[in-house]
Amino acid sequence: MATIIDGKAFAAKVRGQVAEHVARLKAQGIVPGLAVVLVGEDPASNVYVTNKHKMTLEVGMASFEHRLDLDTPEADLLALIDRLNADPAVHGILVQLPLPAHMDAAKVINALDPAKDVDGFHILNVGLLGTGQKAMVPCTPLGCLMMLRDHHGSLSGLNAVVLGRSNIVGKPMAQLLLGDSCTVTIAHSRTKDLAEVCRRADILVAAVGRAEMVPADWIKPGATVIDVGINRVERDGKNRLVGDVDFAGASQVAGAITPVPGGVGPMTIACLLANTVTACCRANGLAEPEGLTP
Repeated sequence: MATIIDGKAFAAKVRGQVAEHVARLKAQGIVPGLAVVLVGEDPASNVYVTNKHKMTLEVGMASFEHRLDLDTPEADLLALIDRLNADPAVHGILVQLPLPAHMDAAKVINALDPAKDVDGFHILNVGLLGTGQKAMVPCTPLGCLMMLRDHHGSLSGLNAVVLGRSNIVGKPMAQLLLGDSCTVTIAHSRTKDLAEVCRRADILVAAVGRAEMVPADWIKPGATVIDVGINRVERDGKNRLVGDVDFAGASQVAGAITPVPGGVGPMTIACLLANTVTACCRANGLAEPEGLTP
């Protein structure tokens, strides 16, 4: 059986590190602040924003919530972002996606001050990450990297396959693995001999959003599998969450694997908090928080 990489426990450890850094900053009279903006009442987004608010307060940071009506004009959202960009108490800004259809998500994200873009989606941060420079890094890939480093120590020289090419996970995950000297392949739905490509991976990161797409025989014996997928399926008359990997089969082959739920998911908010502390340190000309950045 594979070693189970417990993302819930690891996320709690990261939040503990964040809280320690926040306490040190407060001792210097600096309080890291995170602003979260939610437009509309999407149920999943609402739960996510509520959890972010709770955990932000738990680690000792200031939390600023802005909940806007679904029919809020795009100009009003952009004006709010301008105010948050200028507010020295706010070190991180997150605009919860998806946005309503009448708003241009790219325009909104690129209106953020890149230094406060704790989701790492601003085009400047994308470019900085792609060229190996100091950037704000998307939270989910950062969490995956932290877990891989914790499990392996050095990733240098390992063959890594990232299954999925999204701007949110696949592409930045590949850049982070390259930064740790992996040999990286990005695979996707059009990849020829996809199963064989996956079988060559020492590290397989599955981020395609298709329930249990990756069967056990796609996995190299002893490989580390990071399952980013969160898919809701009906099974035995009940709704269940499953990943992009067939966990039951893969756990018989892999050396280590993240479960769904309880794997990558909890790391996303933990890394959002870590990014906010990093942004605060940079804004104040302080050393970056050890263990919380790429």
